[in-house]
Formats: sequence, structure tokens, C-alpha cells
Amino acid sequence: MIIYNVTINVEDSIHDQWLSWIKPHIKEVLNTGNFISAKMTKVIVQEEMDGTNYSIQYTAKSKAYLNNYYNNHAAELQKEGMALFGNKMLAFRTELEIIEEFHA
Repeated sequence: MIIYNVTINVEDSIHDQWLSWIKPHIKEVLNTGNFISAKMTKVIVQEEMDGTNYSIQYTAKSKAYLNNYYNNHAAELQKEGMALFGNKMLAFRTELEIIEEFHA
């Protein structure tokens, strides 16, 4: 499985509006059929940047599903956030391959 991680820094001036927008946005991403789950977390470590940092982790069954998302959905879904918030939100994306999971 693959985790598609989106880390986002949100300026305080748009925080509440962004928070209201992101939850339905996550559902839209899940509705593409390329991911089986998503987690939204707040990054606790203080960064040099102002604002609040979040990490949204989407789990895909395989790299093929993630590639399908990139090729058919990502640009359109990312465009909406940029139109609404512009440079007041900064996002970077990483891909993580799950090697093995451990549980207590």
C-alpha cells in the first residue's frame, strides 16, 4: 500500500475558512475511488513558519491507484484550493510505501 501525504501550512487569516473547506475536499478525493482511507492530523512540532500545519494521509492500494489519481483527478482538485486560498496555504506532497505494519 502507498500513503500519499499532503502537508499543508495554513495562514491564520484563512484558517477557519480553510478548515471548513478541507473536510469536504478530503471526501471528494476519497470519492475518486483511488484511496481506501484518509487521516487528517495536526502537526504538533513548531516550525519557523507562522500558521498551523496539517498532514493529510491518503492510503492507496497500490502505486497504480495513486497514478490514476494523479492522471485523472489531482490537477482539478488542487486547482480549487489554489483558487480559494492562493499563497496563504502552502502544500507539499510525499509518497510513502508501507513495508509492514505493527500493532500493540
